[in-house]
Amino acid sequence: MLADPRPVIRLPIAPVLVAGLRDAAWLSPSGEFTRVSLEEAALRVRGRPPLLCHAPATARRLGIERFPALDLLELFAFVRPARFCLPTPRGLAQVLDLPPPADLDDQAATLHGAARALLSELAEQPQNARLRSIAWAMARGGWPWGPVVLAALGIGDDDKRRHMQTSLAVWDDLPEWAEHAPEPPPGNVPVEPQEARRRLADLLGTGAEARPQQADYASAASAAFRPRERIGEPGFVLAEAGTGVGKTLGYIAPAGLWAEKNGGAVWISTYTRNLQHQIDGELDRLYPDATLKTLKVVVRKGRENYLCLLNLEEAARPILNRPQDAVALGLMARWAQATRDGDMTGGDFPGWLPDLIGRGRSIGLADRRGECVYSACPHYHKCFIERSIRRARRAEIVIANHALVMIQAALGGPSGGIDDSGAAATPTRYVFDEGHHVFDAADSAFSGLLSGQETADLRHWLLGAEGGRPGSRARGLKRRIEDLVAGDEAAAEALAEALRAARVLPADAWHQRLVDNVPDGATEAFLALVRQQVYARAAHAGGPYGLETEANPPVAGLLEAAAALDRALAKLMQPLNRLVQRLAKRLDDDAEELDTATRLRIEAMVRGLRRRAEVEVAGWRAMLKTLGQETPPEYVDWFAVERIDGRDIDVGMHRHWIDPTIPFAGAVAVPAHGLLITSATLTDGSGDIENDWAAAEARTGARHLPNAAVRAQVASPFDYPNHTRVFVVTDVRKDDLDQVAAAYRVLFLAAGGGGLGLFTAITRLRQVHKRIAADLDAAGIPLLAQHVDAMDTATLVDIFRAEEDACLLGTDAVRDGVDVPGRSLRLIVFDRVPWPRPDILHKARKAHFGAKAYDDMITRLRLKQAFGRLVRRADDRGVFVLLDPMMPSRLAGAFPEGVELQRVGLAEAVGATREFLAPD
Repeated sequence: MLADPRPVIRLPIAPVLVAGLRDAAWLSPSGEFTRVSLEEAALRVRGRPPLLCHAPATARRLGIERFPALDLLELFAFVRPARFCLPTPRGLAQVLDLPPPADLDDQAATLHGAARALLSELAEQPQNARLRSIAWAMARGGWPWGPVVLAALGIGDDDKRRHMQTSLAVWDDLPEWAEHAPEPPPGNVPVEPQEARRRLADLLGTGAEARPQQADYASAASAAFRPRERIGEPGFVLAEAGTGVGKTLGYIAPAGLWAEKNGGAVWISTYTRNLQHQIDGELDRLYPDATLKTLKVVVRKGRENYLCLLNLEEAARPILNRPQDAVALGLMARWAQATRDGDMTGGDFPGWLPDLIGRGRSIGLADRRGECVYSACPHYHKCFIERSIRRARRAEIVIANHALVMIQAALGGPSGGIDDSGAAATPTRYVFDEGHHVFDAADSAFSGLLSGQETADLRHWLLGAEGGRPGSRARGLKRRIEDLVAGDEAAAEALAEALRAARVLPADAWHQRLVDNVPDGATEAFLALVRQQVYARAAHAGGPYGLETEANPPVAGLLEAAAALDRALAKLMQPLNRLVQRLAKRLDDDAEELDTATRLRIEAMVRGLRRRAEVEVAGWRAMLKTLGQETPPEYVDWFAVERIDGRDIDVGMHRHWIDPTIPFAGAVAVPAHGLLITSATLTDGSGDIENDWAAAEARTGARHLPNAAVRAQVASPFDYPNHTRVFVVTDVRKDDLDQVAAAYRVLFLAAGGGGLGLFTAITRLRQVHKRIAADLDAAGIPLLAQHVDAMDTATLVDIFRAEEDACLLGTDAVRDGVDVPGRSLRLIVFDRVPWPRPDILHKARKAHFGAKAYDDMITRLRLKQAFGRLVRRADDRGVFVLLDPMMPSRLAGAFPEGVELQRVGLAEAVGATREFLAPD
């Protein structure tokens, strides 16, 4: 009889640990279940490394430092890279088709079964040299799973000797992208309303439920896809679609039709990553063939969101001398082999992986400082970023985010466009979903900040790693550009002069020098006086939060320091501008000789240098020159010290537009031919229809265009009066966190879980979590919390969505990004009325936009957004509770018509919640 050639699956001989909030389940290697205290579990893990799920979270529950463990999530990331899994025992059971665990003991058994299933799957996978090499490198680095993984791969002692030359060089295995001829400009064939309706019907398919509101919405959205009549007068459509209308397919219908008819791209922009991926999923209806969709649709993000292959190579290069990094880099190499697009902020990158292997060895491998060397990189033709850019050139639908669209439009202008590869690819058609965030996104994109962190980043971009810092991958300007200026004496001189001038910018340890008041150089001298002014004048300087004060009048010596810094920045700006001129001259002089890659690289360097010199440094100088004078009327300036837990993080001078939709209109809207700005919450709820639409126009920039916006409003089909309840609790003191925490506890228990707790401050969230987590755990209700659990918001929301009886605490990011249909979200509790923070910027805007009415508008919109999370399907039921007796009745317009705002005591709210949410 022939021997079975398949590897033997050998499970590690190890105990299994699952830690709850009160105790832990311990499954011994012999199969004996015991419940132990968390203190006892903390002692036991110091012996044999246990098998568990999510080692960092387990260590936090045990109250100890990270310890060696056989983490099932690491094994999952190795066996199934770029595949989705919730970082819980239940999540593993779901993706591995195992029975869902009911309690801690079940979870321990599930982890044992998950280990066997993953190792069996690994043994059956097609073998390749790279997989074996990565496994051996990780095993050599001390990976606890190493021995059993090598056994599953059939790697014996003889094989190990052959694999001594370990390699993580997955970049060698990736396909190259190809260049294509430039696309012709798009046509101008309109999309008629009836065409949009027909396309929508095609997307929905025969037999679909009739949704007249969705068809009306698609018809209205088609107005953004008509030809422009005059330059500078885009077709501008404001379309509010209530939750449940189906606005995503409603605008995909005319957008896809316009792209087909005109051979152009429609850019769909969102504020949150979550919606980007929802839209990507909806586009399966437009492009049901996966291969065709790959050609027609691209999710486009900024360069800092993608894995840089050169950074991965440089991190992996010393792996033989630093085997302790092999586990993290091996898992990253496995992901790089399998990823669809290299996107590390969403997409197929596990949001829990940085917590397991460290941010520096995961998302820290992105190009976060703009140090790309473009075609000089050995991986240029395999680069995820360049591939994404080129796909976007030829796509019909590009899904982007507000920040990328606005920043690139501002930097590129009408001729530079979105495509940072150098192609003139300015979109002519945009859809801004989550349009209620256009104002906030523009506020961020078009603001100025002269701070320690920003100036230190510029020094780093120019000089690279200094002082021989070990392990640094920083590439300075000289390294990125010296071959491009070789033989050009003037350019080389400008480069040398710029690098000398850059030393006026803050070097390492600048934070501590400012705290100690021993600044080094003109930039730190200015920032030290800014810090002095903030601490001297800001209220609550001894507290844990960030501080701010007006820029004028300046403290003694600040104007002189600002003038000195202005002169120093001028000495930096001048050689950078000369360098731009020399590179631009080379593009002209050597036009016939330059190959495409070199030309694109020079153009990219010119854009990067211009961005730093003409936008960043010039902006700083303009801010410095107005100190001591009246700030230009369109701006507001202030000084701030950013702090976390009472520790200074950054110090600087801020400049914001009072109305940031002015630059948005100029940079994005005016050059476009058509824009659709849409949301479920565009208009205010004051009760005055014209004022409510005027608020939408003020928040989107519509009022800064010469032609009037098209207004469209489609009501939600949901029966809110019968499916929701709104309670304002009148007997809980919102400033007493014991009372607030008790209210959250009894309301979450009354609902049986499925609760979302929203907070206006991180400190309040953490204090409430600390007070209620154990009681909810005892009731079998898992409690998740942003700013407590070390996972990104998207992962927390994924867990919350999957665990029907879990509860989640969060702040603004959760309020805006949650889409949880069904019973998993049946209760929302807000700790208090979400008034805007009364800071210097808000004070200026309040005076500009209408005093008290401006406060009310912002607060109603926030309440609208929060309430909108509650009902996502026609059969959903939910309760909204506000723990603030000072809730004014004029804010009741935030809730749908017919929904009664009931002012009740806590006991009555608890009883009504329990009764309303009781399963039928």
